Amino acid sequence: MTEQRDYKDTVFLPKTAFPMKAGLPQKEPEILRQWQAADLHGQLRAARDGAEKFILHDGPPYANGDMHIGHALNHVLKDMVIRTQTLLGKDAPYVPGWDCHGLPIEWKVEEHYRKKKLNKDEVPADEFRAECRAYAAHWVDVQREQLKRLGGMGDWDHPYLTMDYAAEATIVRELLKFAEAGLLYRGAKPVMWSPVEKTALAEAEVEYEDITSTQIDVTFEIVESPVPELVGAHAVIWTTTPWTIPVNQALAYGPEIGYVVIEVAGTASTGRSTDREASLAEAAQRTAHLMGKRFVIAGSLLPLFQARLDAANGAAVILNGVSRFKGSDLAGTKVRHPMHALGGFFADLRPMLPGDFVTTDSGTGLVHMAPDHGEDDFELCREYGIQPKFVVEADGRYRADWPWLGGAASVINPKFNAPDGPICTHLREAGALLAASADYKHSYPHSWRSKAKVIYRCTPQWFVPMDQKMAGFDYPVAALDGIGGAVALGTEAHPDATLRQTAVKAIADTRWVPEKGRNRIGSMVEGRPDWVLSRQRAWGVPITLYVHRGTGEYLADPVVNTAIVEAVCQGGVDAWYNGDFLTGEYDAADYEKITDILDVWFDSGCTHAFVLDSGRWPALQWPADLYLEGSDQHRGWFQSSLLESCATRGRAPYDAVLTHGFTMDGKGEKMSKSKGNTISPLDLMRDYGADIIRLWALSVDYTEDHRIGDEILKGVADGYRKLRNTLRYLLGALDGFDDAERLPVAEMPELERYMLARLGVLDRTLRGAVDAFDFNTYVRSVGEFCNEELSAFYFDIRKDSLYCDAPADTRRRACRTVMDTLFHALVRYLAPVLVFTSEEAWTTRFPDQGSVHLLVWPEVPVLEADDARWAALRSLRDEVLEAIEPLRREKTVRSSLEAAVAVPAAAVPPGVDDALLAELFITGAVTRHGGEGVLVAKVDDAKCGRCWRLLPEVVEDGALCHRCADAVPQVEAVL
Repeated sequence: MTEQRDYKDTVFLPKTAFPMKAGLPQKEPEILRQWQAADLHGQLRAARDGAEKFILHDGPPYANGDMHIGHALNHVLKDMVIRTQTLLGKDAPYVPGWDCHGLPIEWKVEEHYRKKKLNKDEVPADEFRAECRAYAAHWVDVQREQLKRLGGMGDWDHPYLTMDYAAEATIVRELLKFAEAGLLYRGAKPVMWSPVEKTALAEAEVEYEDITSTQIDVTFEIVESPVPELVGAHAVIWTTTPWTIPVNQALAYGPEIGYVVIEVAGTASTGRSTDREASLAEAAQRTAHLMGKRFVIAGSLLPLFQARLDAANGAAVILNGVSRFKGSDLAGTKVRHPMHALGGFFADLRPMLPGDFVTTDSGTGLVHMAPDHGEDDFELCREYGIQPKFVVEADGRYRADWPWLGGAASVINPKFNAPDGPICTHLREAGALLAASADYKHSYPHSWRSKAKVIYRCTPQWFVPMDQKMAGFDYPVAALDGIGGAVALGTEAHPDATLRQTAVKAIADTRWVPEKGRNRIGSMVEGRPDWVLSRQRAWGVPITLYVHRGTGEYLADPVVNTAIVEAVCQGGVDAWYNGDFLTGEYDAADYEKITDILDVWFDSGCTHAFVLDSGRWPALQWPADLYLEGSDQHRGWFQSSLLESCATRGRAPYDAVLTHGFTMDGKGEKMSKSKGNTISPLDLMRDYGADIIRLWALSVDYTEDHRIGDEILKGVADGYRKLRNTLRYLLGALDGFDDAERLPVAEMPELERYMLARLGVLDRTLRGAVDAFDFNTYVRSVGEFCNEELSAFYFDIRKDSLYCDAPADTRRRACRTVMDTLFHALVRYLAPVLVFTSEEAWTTRFPDQGSVHLLVWPEVPVLEADDARWAALRSLRDEVLEAIEPLRREKTVRSSLEAAVAVPAAAVPPGVDDALLAELFITGAVTRHGGEGVLVAKVDDAKCGRCWRLLPEVVEDGALCHRCADAVPQVEAVL
């Protein structure tokens, strides 16, 4: 045997500077610096100037803490939308924003005071607001850098802030549109109230948690009734809010409910004594106070009432039925309060009133009415001329002058409501407490900031009516620098529709992704009460109204209102508190200057006016193409923006709304600091890099609640490595490729044309996913294409040709041409997802051609493949590889090139020759037989010293096959 040459230097092995190891945590910050130095955002705006616009309006997060994983998911989704629309060639500018007013920020500043044992109310208001402004500004800067680190593309140097003077002036201007249109009124209604924060709350500021409350059964003696036998009986109510009994003013019954009168006739044994007579005596003694009393309750609830009564008395109370009647028979009945002996308010008789809301789901079928503390209570009592008493103060205590428990502990204090607390003790002493137990488990509203329980509390507030016809309004405002004063205060008239009707129509006209969002927000708007605008806090946009002390009407003078808006534009919210805007024709003594601030949701609901409709950001336009936030914003920002825009512009400020679910931990549990299961995106970027977070966020089904955890992230990282390796392989395979090597599609082999057709299928899938905002499908489809079509199929088949064919060989040129097309497509497809990795891959190949993010959607050849033919070939290929595998495990063959296979002739599609089959199977030889199944044998031919194929033409191991003999001189000529 002659000495053989080593031909390794004549093989075209992949060569690239793109490393296998990503090193994202170190590499990404450097890429960010390069983008900033090159003003990539400015380049992109110039490149898309004049193109069709796509406007995503950013919902403002609160500026009060580090970014959490929900922020990360939200902003990755937004950036994906912006980047995919930009990739399609549209002008998609993104202006980030922050909500800077309201209780989240004020509460944090108050915490700072509390740590120093300072009282916020003793600090001058101007100073307190200045601290709130500084606190918000600090966190805007912190969050901005954190969000930029995620790779988000936007105008980070010019964000919108609701505390900018111009923004505050716009909010005031929008409020005055409501005032001029008559869409504001001042009234007293029960609203969600936080005794800890001493302010009204919007539904969006409330979260529900499971708690255990005291449940009590209380009797009200019937003293007047059209039904004589009811006089002297006791109506029984059941409640889980004992603290509302001191404000009771009526009872409600269900007109169609069947009620019974029952009488306590005796007791059975308690079972506590082995002596039956002693046991009966003990039971009788415990229930002596009940003997002969008659109670009125709903008949269907008698078993539940019996159980509570027995448990409270430690005895089986014997109840005999006296009579039955219908709820409507109670009309005209009056009862007296259990504490009637206190006189005054408590001595007045309480009417029994019909209430359609009364049910027999629980309780006794009779409901005590406290119009100060319930919506149904308020409406029913108002219908019968019963007014609230405003007994509970802002901090949750009864008024000091209230005859029962005045000045006592906060009503949300569990001890205050406990079975041995003051309310139950007094009721027990009055002989009115039948049962009390601290064991009722239910869901209860809490402030999502302080986490404290909230109450319904009737206070004077400012409201926007949902069901009042909206009058036309045309209120011109003088040009105001910075807030788009050229836009009229009102733009359309709505003479026949209410705000609710206008909003419902707007919901129908809007695209909702996912579609279920339409019903969710639709039901909320259809059933929501009037919008409570006022808050009793310090940090926010004031309700800039003067109210006449005599008439109660607010002033709607265009001259005064214009002066207010101009002043706020120049000096911010302090201008309202420090200025006097009444002209000489008004006597300041006749007017009350409102000091309440606006619901922060009104602030954020106005951002469309400040950001899209003001001209401050000329690249933007109104309405937005898309709003994108979490599903909780159906009752928050989506809804406040909808209502504000429908009232002032007659339609929604958006054409489409996309919502995402919430991120749970790896076990599917809600994240909380107390559980210790939170995951910080800042830590993830330090450990994994931002591209891994982005890939996770875009891989999950964001329309539902989803998970993140160590195992999930490991899977994401593995998926990332496969995508990176695909790019790396393409870069290595394309080393030295230029246009001279490119081959026309018509001259390509069938396999290359098939791969271009598969790329076309992927392209159409991705375009559809972009249109549907279906990013899970987008990312999954790219990953599956890289893994199944390329790595496991095309790359595997063509590596022999790529490495060993002569430079000018048609097959190798076709392969490299297709790989160039694949690279240009994949690097663009992945650019919105892996923003840093795609940039690294692009600049590795084209260091002087700018950023990948300036490119547009790739042009992919439009080819059709015979899918049935290729499905048969790929299925046969899988059978061949499966048949070879046992021989590999047994080391009969070391690779498929050493295998000769015989396949069923019937399984081979017409027109396919054995050479193509050998390429597809990567085997030494292929033959056909008339039977079934794949047959495998070891090839006995010698191995080519360059391509390692075993062929009859190779005279001895190490010699060259015909192909390699022709290729080597050509390769050496170009090296």
